[in-house]
Amino acid sequence: MGPQRFEPQVADWSERVHASFAQQGAMRTIGARLVQVEPGLVGIALDWAEGLAQQHGFLHAGMVATALDSACGYAGFTLMPADAAVLTIEFKINLLAPAKGQRFRMVGQVLKPGRTITVVEGRALAFDDGREKLVATMNCTLMAVVGREGIRH
Repeated sequence: MGPQRFEPQVADWSERVHASFAQQGAMRTIGARLVQVEPGLVGIALDWAEGLAQQHGFLHAGMVATALDSACGYAGFTLMPADAAVLTIEFKINLLAPAKGQRFRMVGQVLKPGRTITVVEGRALAFDDGREKLVATMNCTLMAVVGREGIRH
């Protein structure tokens, strides 16, 4: 079964994602970048760096979770209305293998969009010497936030 096709609610959905991502200091700090933005699907690339590694040299699980959470959040955001901001309200991550590689790709894909709550699935892939390996999965629940002071859309 292929990915579901979703219709964005606003014409400038891609620009909104790119503008919001550019505001994320956390993504800038770890060197993450948007590499794929489609309705209901977002990919984020991240290169291995010593400052992001744990004591064994693997990408730290916290870095995997951080980038995967953003991929999931922005996947949901692509389908939200113009007046909505996105916040993660819950996620569960399964660390399937050590995050060993020169580069990583985090992909969030909407499973079920909703007016208020959206459910997204994430996958973290490691690329090590040309080999691709699934290293983590995430189940993420998002909330569309409308009209809350201090939350930008």
